[in-house]
Amino acid sequence: MTRPPWLLSRWTVVPGMIAVLVVAWTLYAESHNDGVITGAVVDGKGRPVPGATVLLLERGFVTHEERDRTRTDGQGRFRFSHNTSHSVQLEAEAEGLGRSDRRIVRLWFRAQNTDLAEPLRFKEARP
Repeated sequence: MTRPPWLLSRWTVVPGMIAVLVVAWTLYAESHNDGVITGAVVDGKGRPVPGATVLLLERGFVTHEERDRTRTDGQGRFRFSHNTSHSVQLEAEAEGLGRSDRRIVRLWFRAQNTDLAEPLRFKEARP
């Protein structure tokens, strides 16, 4: 049985590969779009900060609007659900520690689930 010559032509193979990649990306995005953002908050020495308030700010064209806030658990971990944006900023605040620097989080697609690789960190207190 011989194959038709057009079957291995670049005019068939390249569009076929593009179609496979588009389908794979779409399936991945659909299975990871619950809008969950998780992470941790630590002090200047790297210790978890329980009870810190974490703000989720949605980045607009020229503004940053607060969309949600949550508190860290006993291990300094936090979780946001139902994020619908693809570009947000996170910031932590705690009594006696002040505010952390804002962390820009850019996602590949809207409502992408993500776990921050680096914790939100407060500056170390000066003696």
